[in-house]
Amino acid sequence: MFVRLVLFNFGVGMREAADELAADLGPQIRELSGCKSVTFFGDDTDGQYGLFVLWESQEHADSAAGVIAPQLMSHLAGKVTGEPSRRLYSVIG
Repeated sequence: MFVRLVLFNFGVGMREAADELAADLGPQIRELSGCKSVTFFGDDTDGQYGLFVLWESQEHADSAAGVIAPQLMSHLAGKVTGEPSRRLYSVIG
Protein backbone atom coordinates (compact mmCIF):
# COMPACT_ATOMS: atom_id res chain seq x y z
CA MET A 1 0.00 0.00 0.00
CA PHE A 2 0.94 3.63 -0.48
CA VAL A 3 0.12 6.94 1.20
CA ARG A 4 -0.22 10.25 -0.59
CA LEU A 5 0.40 13.11 1.84
CA VAL A 6 -0.34 16.67 0.77
CA LEU A 7 0.40 19.61 3.10
CA PHE A 8 -0.48 23.26 2.51
CA ASN A 9 -1.04 26.51 4.41
CA PHE A 10 -4.23 28.50 3.90
CA GLY A 11 -3.30 30.85 6.71
CA VAL A 12 -5.23 31.70 9.86
CA GLY A 13 -8.96 32.24 9.47
CA MET A 14 -9.31 30.13 6.33
CA ARG A 15 -11.10 27.08 7.78
CA GLU A 16 -13.98 27.60 5.33
CA ALA A 17 -11.61 27.08 2.38
CA ALA A 18 -10.37 23.82 3.95
CA ASP A 19 -13.94 22.66 4.57
CA GLU A 20 -14.91 23.41 0.95
CA LEU A 21 -11.89 21.50 -0.36
CA ALA A 22 -12.71 18.46 1.79
CA ALA A 23 -16.41 18.53 0.85
CA ASP A 24 -15.61 18.71 -2.87
CA LEU A 25 -12.61 16.39 -3.20
CA GLY A 26 -13.31 13.86 -0.44
CA PRO A 27 -16.19 12.06 -2.18
CA GLN A 28 -14.37 12.14 -5.53
CA ILE A 29 -11.20 10.61 -4.07
CA ARG A 30 -13.16 7.92 -2.20
CA GLU A 31 -14.78 6.78 -5.47
CA LEU A 32 -11.47 6.30 -7.30
CA SER A 33 -10.20 2.80 -7.90
CA GLY A 34 -7.75 1.66 -5.25
CA CYS A 35 -8.65 4.26 -2.61
CA LYS A 36 -8.72 2.63 0.84
CA SER A 37 -9.36 5.84 2.81
CA VAL A 38 -8.96 9.61 2.72
CA THR A 39 -8.55 11.92 5.70
CA PHE A 40 -8.46 15.71 5.69
CA PHE A 41 -6.87 17.42 8.69
CA GLY A 42 -5.72 20.81 9.84
CA ASP A 43 -4.81 23.26 12.55
CA ASP A 44 -6.94 26.40 12.64
CA THR A 45 -4.45 28.18 14.91
CA ASP A 46 -1.74 28.38 12.23
CA GLY A 47 -3.62 27.60 9.00
CA GLN A 48 -1.75 24.38 8.21
CA TYR A 49 -3.97 21.78 6.51
CA GLY A 50 -3.54 18.61 4.54
CA LEU A 51 -4.87 15.35 3.26
CA PHE A 52 -3.80 11.76 3.72
CA VAL A 53 -4.93 9.14 1.19
CA LEU A 54 -4.26 5.42 1.53
CA TRP A 55 -3.97 3.62 -1.84
CA GLU A 56 -3.84 -0.09 -2.68
CA SER A 57 -0.89 0.45 -5.06
CA GLN A 58 1.43 3.07 -6.51
CA GLU A 59 -0.37 2.67 -9.85
CA HIS A 60 -3.68 3.62 -8.21
CA ALA A 61 -2.08 6.62 -6.51
CA ASP A 62 -0.42 7.80 -9.72
CA SER A 63 -3.59 7.38 -11.75
CA ALA A 64 -5.62 9.31 -9.18
CA ALA A 65 -3.08 12.14 -9.10
CA GLY A 66 -3.78 12.84 -12.76
CA VAL A 67 -7.45 13.32 -11.96
CA ILE A 68 -7.35 14.98 -8.54
CA ALA A 69 -4.20 17.15 -8.68
CA PRO A 70 -5.64 19.72 -11.13
CA GLN A 71 -8.77 20.08 -8.99
CA LEU A 72 -6.71 20.36 -5.82
CA MET A 73 -4.52 23.04 -7.36
CA SER A 74 -7.66 24.93 -8.41
CA HIS A 75 -8.88 24.91 -4.79
CA LEU A 76 -5.49 26.12 -3.57
CA ALA A 77 -4.93 28.82 -6.23
CA GLY A 78 -4.66 32.25 -4.67
CA LYS A 79 -5.48 30.91 -1.19
CA VAL A 80 -2.26 29.31 0.06
CA THR A 81 0.78 31.05 1.48
CA GLY A 82 3.26 28.89 -0.47
CA GLU A 83 3.66 25.82 -2.64
CA PRO A 84 1.97 22.70 -1.31
CA SER A 85 4.09 19.69 -0.39
CA ARG A 86 3.02 16.47 -2.16
CA ARG A 87 4.69 13.13 -1.45
CA LEU A 88 3.97 9.47 -2.00
CA TYR A 89 5.20 7.02 0.65
CA SER A 90 5.14 3.24 0.79
CA VAL A 91 3.40 1.83 3.85
CA ILE A 92 5.73 0.00 6.21
CA GLY A 93 4.46 -2.84 8.32
